[in-house]
Amino acid sequence: MSPPSLIATPPNLAGAAPVALSYELFPPRSPAAAESLWTTIGELEATDPDYVSVTYGASGSNRNTAVELINRLVQETTLRPLAHLTCVGNSPQELAEIIGELLDVGVRGILALRGDQPRDGGTPPEGSLRYAQDLIELIRRVEQRRSALLCAGKVAVGVAAYPTRHPESPSEAHDVEVLLAKQRSGADFAITQVFFHTEQYAALLTRARRAGVTIPIIPGVMPLTSVRRLTRLGELTGVEPAPEIMERLAAADTDAERTRIGVSATVDLANAALAAGAPGLHLYTFNEHAAALEVLDKLALPRPRSGNRHSRHERLAGRRQLAG
Repeated sequence: MSPPSLIATPPNLAGAAPVALSYELFPPRSPAAAESLWTTIGELEATDPDYVSVTYGASGSNRNTAVELINRLVQETTLRPLAHLTCVGNSPQELAEIIGELLDVGVRGILALRGDQPRDGGTPPEGSLRYAQDLIELIRRVEQRRSALLCAGKVAVGVAAYPTRHPESPSEAHDVEVLLAKQRSGADFAITQVFFHTEQYAALLTRARRAGVTIPIIPGVMPLTSVRRLTRLGELTGVEPAPEIMERLAAADTDAERTRIGVSATVDLANAALAAGAPGLHLYTFNEHAAALEVLDKLALPRPRSGNRHSRHERLAGRRQLAG
């Protein structure tokens, strides 16, 4: 008689699963902004996130600064960078070189995005990639060519997901079909655009799972503490901020009151997403840490134990020894 298979034995899934935690940063635009950013990076690093995403301007306008920031994160911190990469207006050859450069500096995660269409209404150069799906497939081809160099682990490819209809999409159902196509092309996970109503993440998750999307869909949550920032975000993304939160923030008499209102509303969004089954949270920090840390304090997320990880000082000391 054959012994029972361990694989067939149901695993013990008791207890809360760890929740993934990540932040979004963008390259600084001035020396003063750089100093402030590195203060924020130090504060966020202390929370032991799973990764930080690094974005850049439209059409890669500050891509070199972004790569410089990524390189410093790899060399000087314990943070794992997830590099944003857009494809509109770039040829496969140009993008392959950028992907190779990112891998060379130690990046093992890329957020593959289409990017904004040309603002002048013109068409992208002939031969340039048009969709995030094309970029995912290109990343996988570059990865395959470098498989021997990456044998310690594959590249993780993330994509965008939309709790509300994308401004250029005919419907929410079409958005889910696009997400499914990205999964088929090799996406490993998705991070959502911002949302303002507690039911929107759960509705997206329901639509996606019914359509066959199985990859993790991580809610992107923005601390809702600034009327100016929310207004600007609505203009850029086409996602209209919730009128009730805008009214409450505008009516607040002090910055402290606005922060309290905004943090509370953000916590409500995050808790609703976690209750719906979110595997983690991605916080859009705008290079500021105070509101993000207040949100985390009120959430008390179940996080993996970090006792087995080397501290920042241990890692940097080890690098200095190797360099010496």
